Amino acid sequence: MTNLVDVSSNLLYLAFIMYLIGTFFFGGSIRSKHGVAKDLSKLNTWGKIAITITVIGFAAQIGYFITRWIASGHAPVSDLFEFTTFFGMMLVGAFIIIFFIYRTAVLGLFALPIALLVIAYASMFPKEVSPLIPALQSDWLHIHVTTAAAGEAILAISFAAGLIYLVKNIDQSKRSKKTFWLEAVLFGLIAVLGFVAVTTTFSLMDYKASFNWVDRSGAEKVMDYNVPPLVGPHDGKLTTAGRMDPWVELPAFFNAMKFNTVIWSLGGGIVLYLILRLILRKRIGAALQPLAKNVKSDLLDEIGYRSVLIGFPVFTLGALIFAMIWAQMAWTRYWGWDPKEVWALITFLFYAAFLHLRMSKGWHGEKSAWLAVIGFAIIMFNLVAVNLVIAGLHSYA
Repeated sequence: MTNLVDVSSNLLYLAFIMYLIGTFFFGGSIRSKHGVAKDLSKLNTWGKIAITITVIGFAAQIGYFITRWIASGHAPVSDLFEFTTFFGMMLVGAFIIIFFIYRTAVLGLFALPIALLVIAYASMFPKEVSPLIPALQSDWLHIHVTTAAAGEAILAISFAAGLIYLVKNIDQSKRSKKTFWLEAVLFGLIAVLGFVAVTTTFSLMDYKASFNWVDRSGAEKVMDYNVPPLVGPHDGKLTTAGRMDPWVELPAFFNAMKFNTVIWSLGGGIVLYLILRLILRKRIGAALQPLAKNVKSDLLDEIGYRSVLIGFPVFTLGALIFAMIWAQMAWTRYWGWDPKEVWALITFLFYAAFLHLRMSKGWHGEKSAWLAVIGFAIIMFNLVAVNLVIAGLHSYA
């Protein structure tokens, strides 16, 4: 089994490298000898190489998924590492399908980096193959989680299209609310890099700080930090000599260790963002704008809308309907207002409102693009904040 796990890890690493190389080739495909290519509808040699490399990477990641499934004996979506890598794989799969329909190279230049960030984020979590806990020993694990992740991945394509639309159409010659919020979105993506950088740095330093603490039920537990503890657990006592004491103690319903990691990630993101601003000497959105100069806004609007139109029912099926069926079987109730359930409902209601505003109120173009960006922010809040910070029945993930 160990050899199979190693093979699986190598295939995931290969997929990551292929996506990275593919991103550069997609960048080359929208360039010509005279700058930005004028006709992006015609796939040039760079674009053909880019999509070929992307498909190879996707095949490698499917190989990772299959080999890890064989090694573990269950669908590899049972923890944050497995779920997030599967989410990244589905995102690339959705992009490949959309690409062959619309042949828009600039979409790859934005969608693949998002997938890379998702996979890099996943790689910071424990990768060991572990037996399923009793609550997860059900075929509904495969059905519910994979369908929900696939729906979110398709919806993520609408985010990529919406982001390109905003980068292209927002006036960067002057400061405004639009430039501020677009820059905030781009900072959020950079903050994921901050998470990877911070976690990797302290991992290489073999940093560890342990606490004895008391959870909500009054039970004494041990919590291990892999980055310096800026915030500590409820009634926590540091047991590792030579480590800094936390500045603040959090209530028991917060996962203090993971919330601490979020704080460090934001700090790392701020540092990376400031470095990029110093190098570029302009807003990140302004630096990206030439890449989207000649892509048609109507095409981006259509891609974003179609992605929501397909992704919304898939997400609804997986994250709500299948989830409620499994909840009834596992916990004898369809709904319990668990934080994960609440945010799945919020996501559903938001995209339902998206489609309503689009079809009934005529919210096309920039309004639709902003809605796609907000929707993805809700999805990522569910993936990051709800999983890492707020304790609930889904905390096993």
